[in-house]
Amino acid sequence: MAVKVFVVDDSAVVRQALAHILAGSPDMELIGSAPNPLLAMEAIRKNPPDVLLLDIEMPGMDGLTFLRQIMAGGTPIPTVICS
Repeated sequence: MAVKVFVVDDSAVVRQALAHILAGSPDMELIGSAPNPLLAMEAIRKNPPDVLLLDIEMPGMDGLTFLRQIMAGGTPIPTVICS
């Protein structure tokens, strides 16, 4: 069973690069990505990932504030900060 990964990063280039890396791994599946935490929140609620790849500096809400909200939601998600 593949590890489900969700990417949150405001850089389209970074999202694309991470998608390319994950596509090369049979043990991981990219289930979605978002350019900011506000869009990511809804997608993550609908389809929770096993792991979150998260940028720190983004418009609208920074990654650390978003991480606090996710962790307070009752179902913490293992998160890797990619800055």
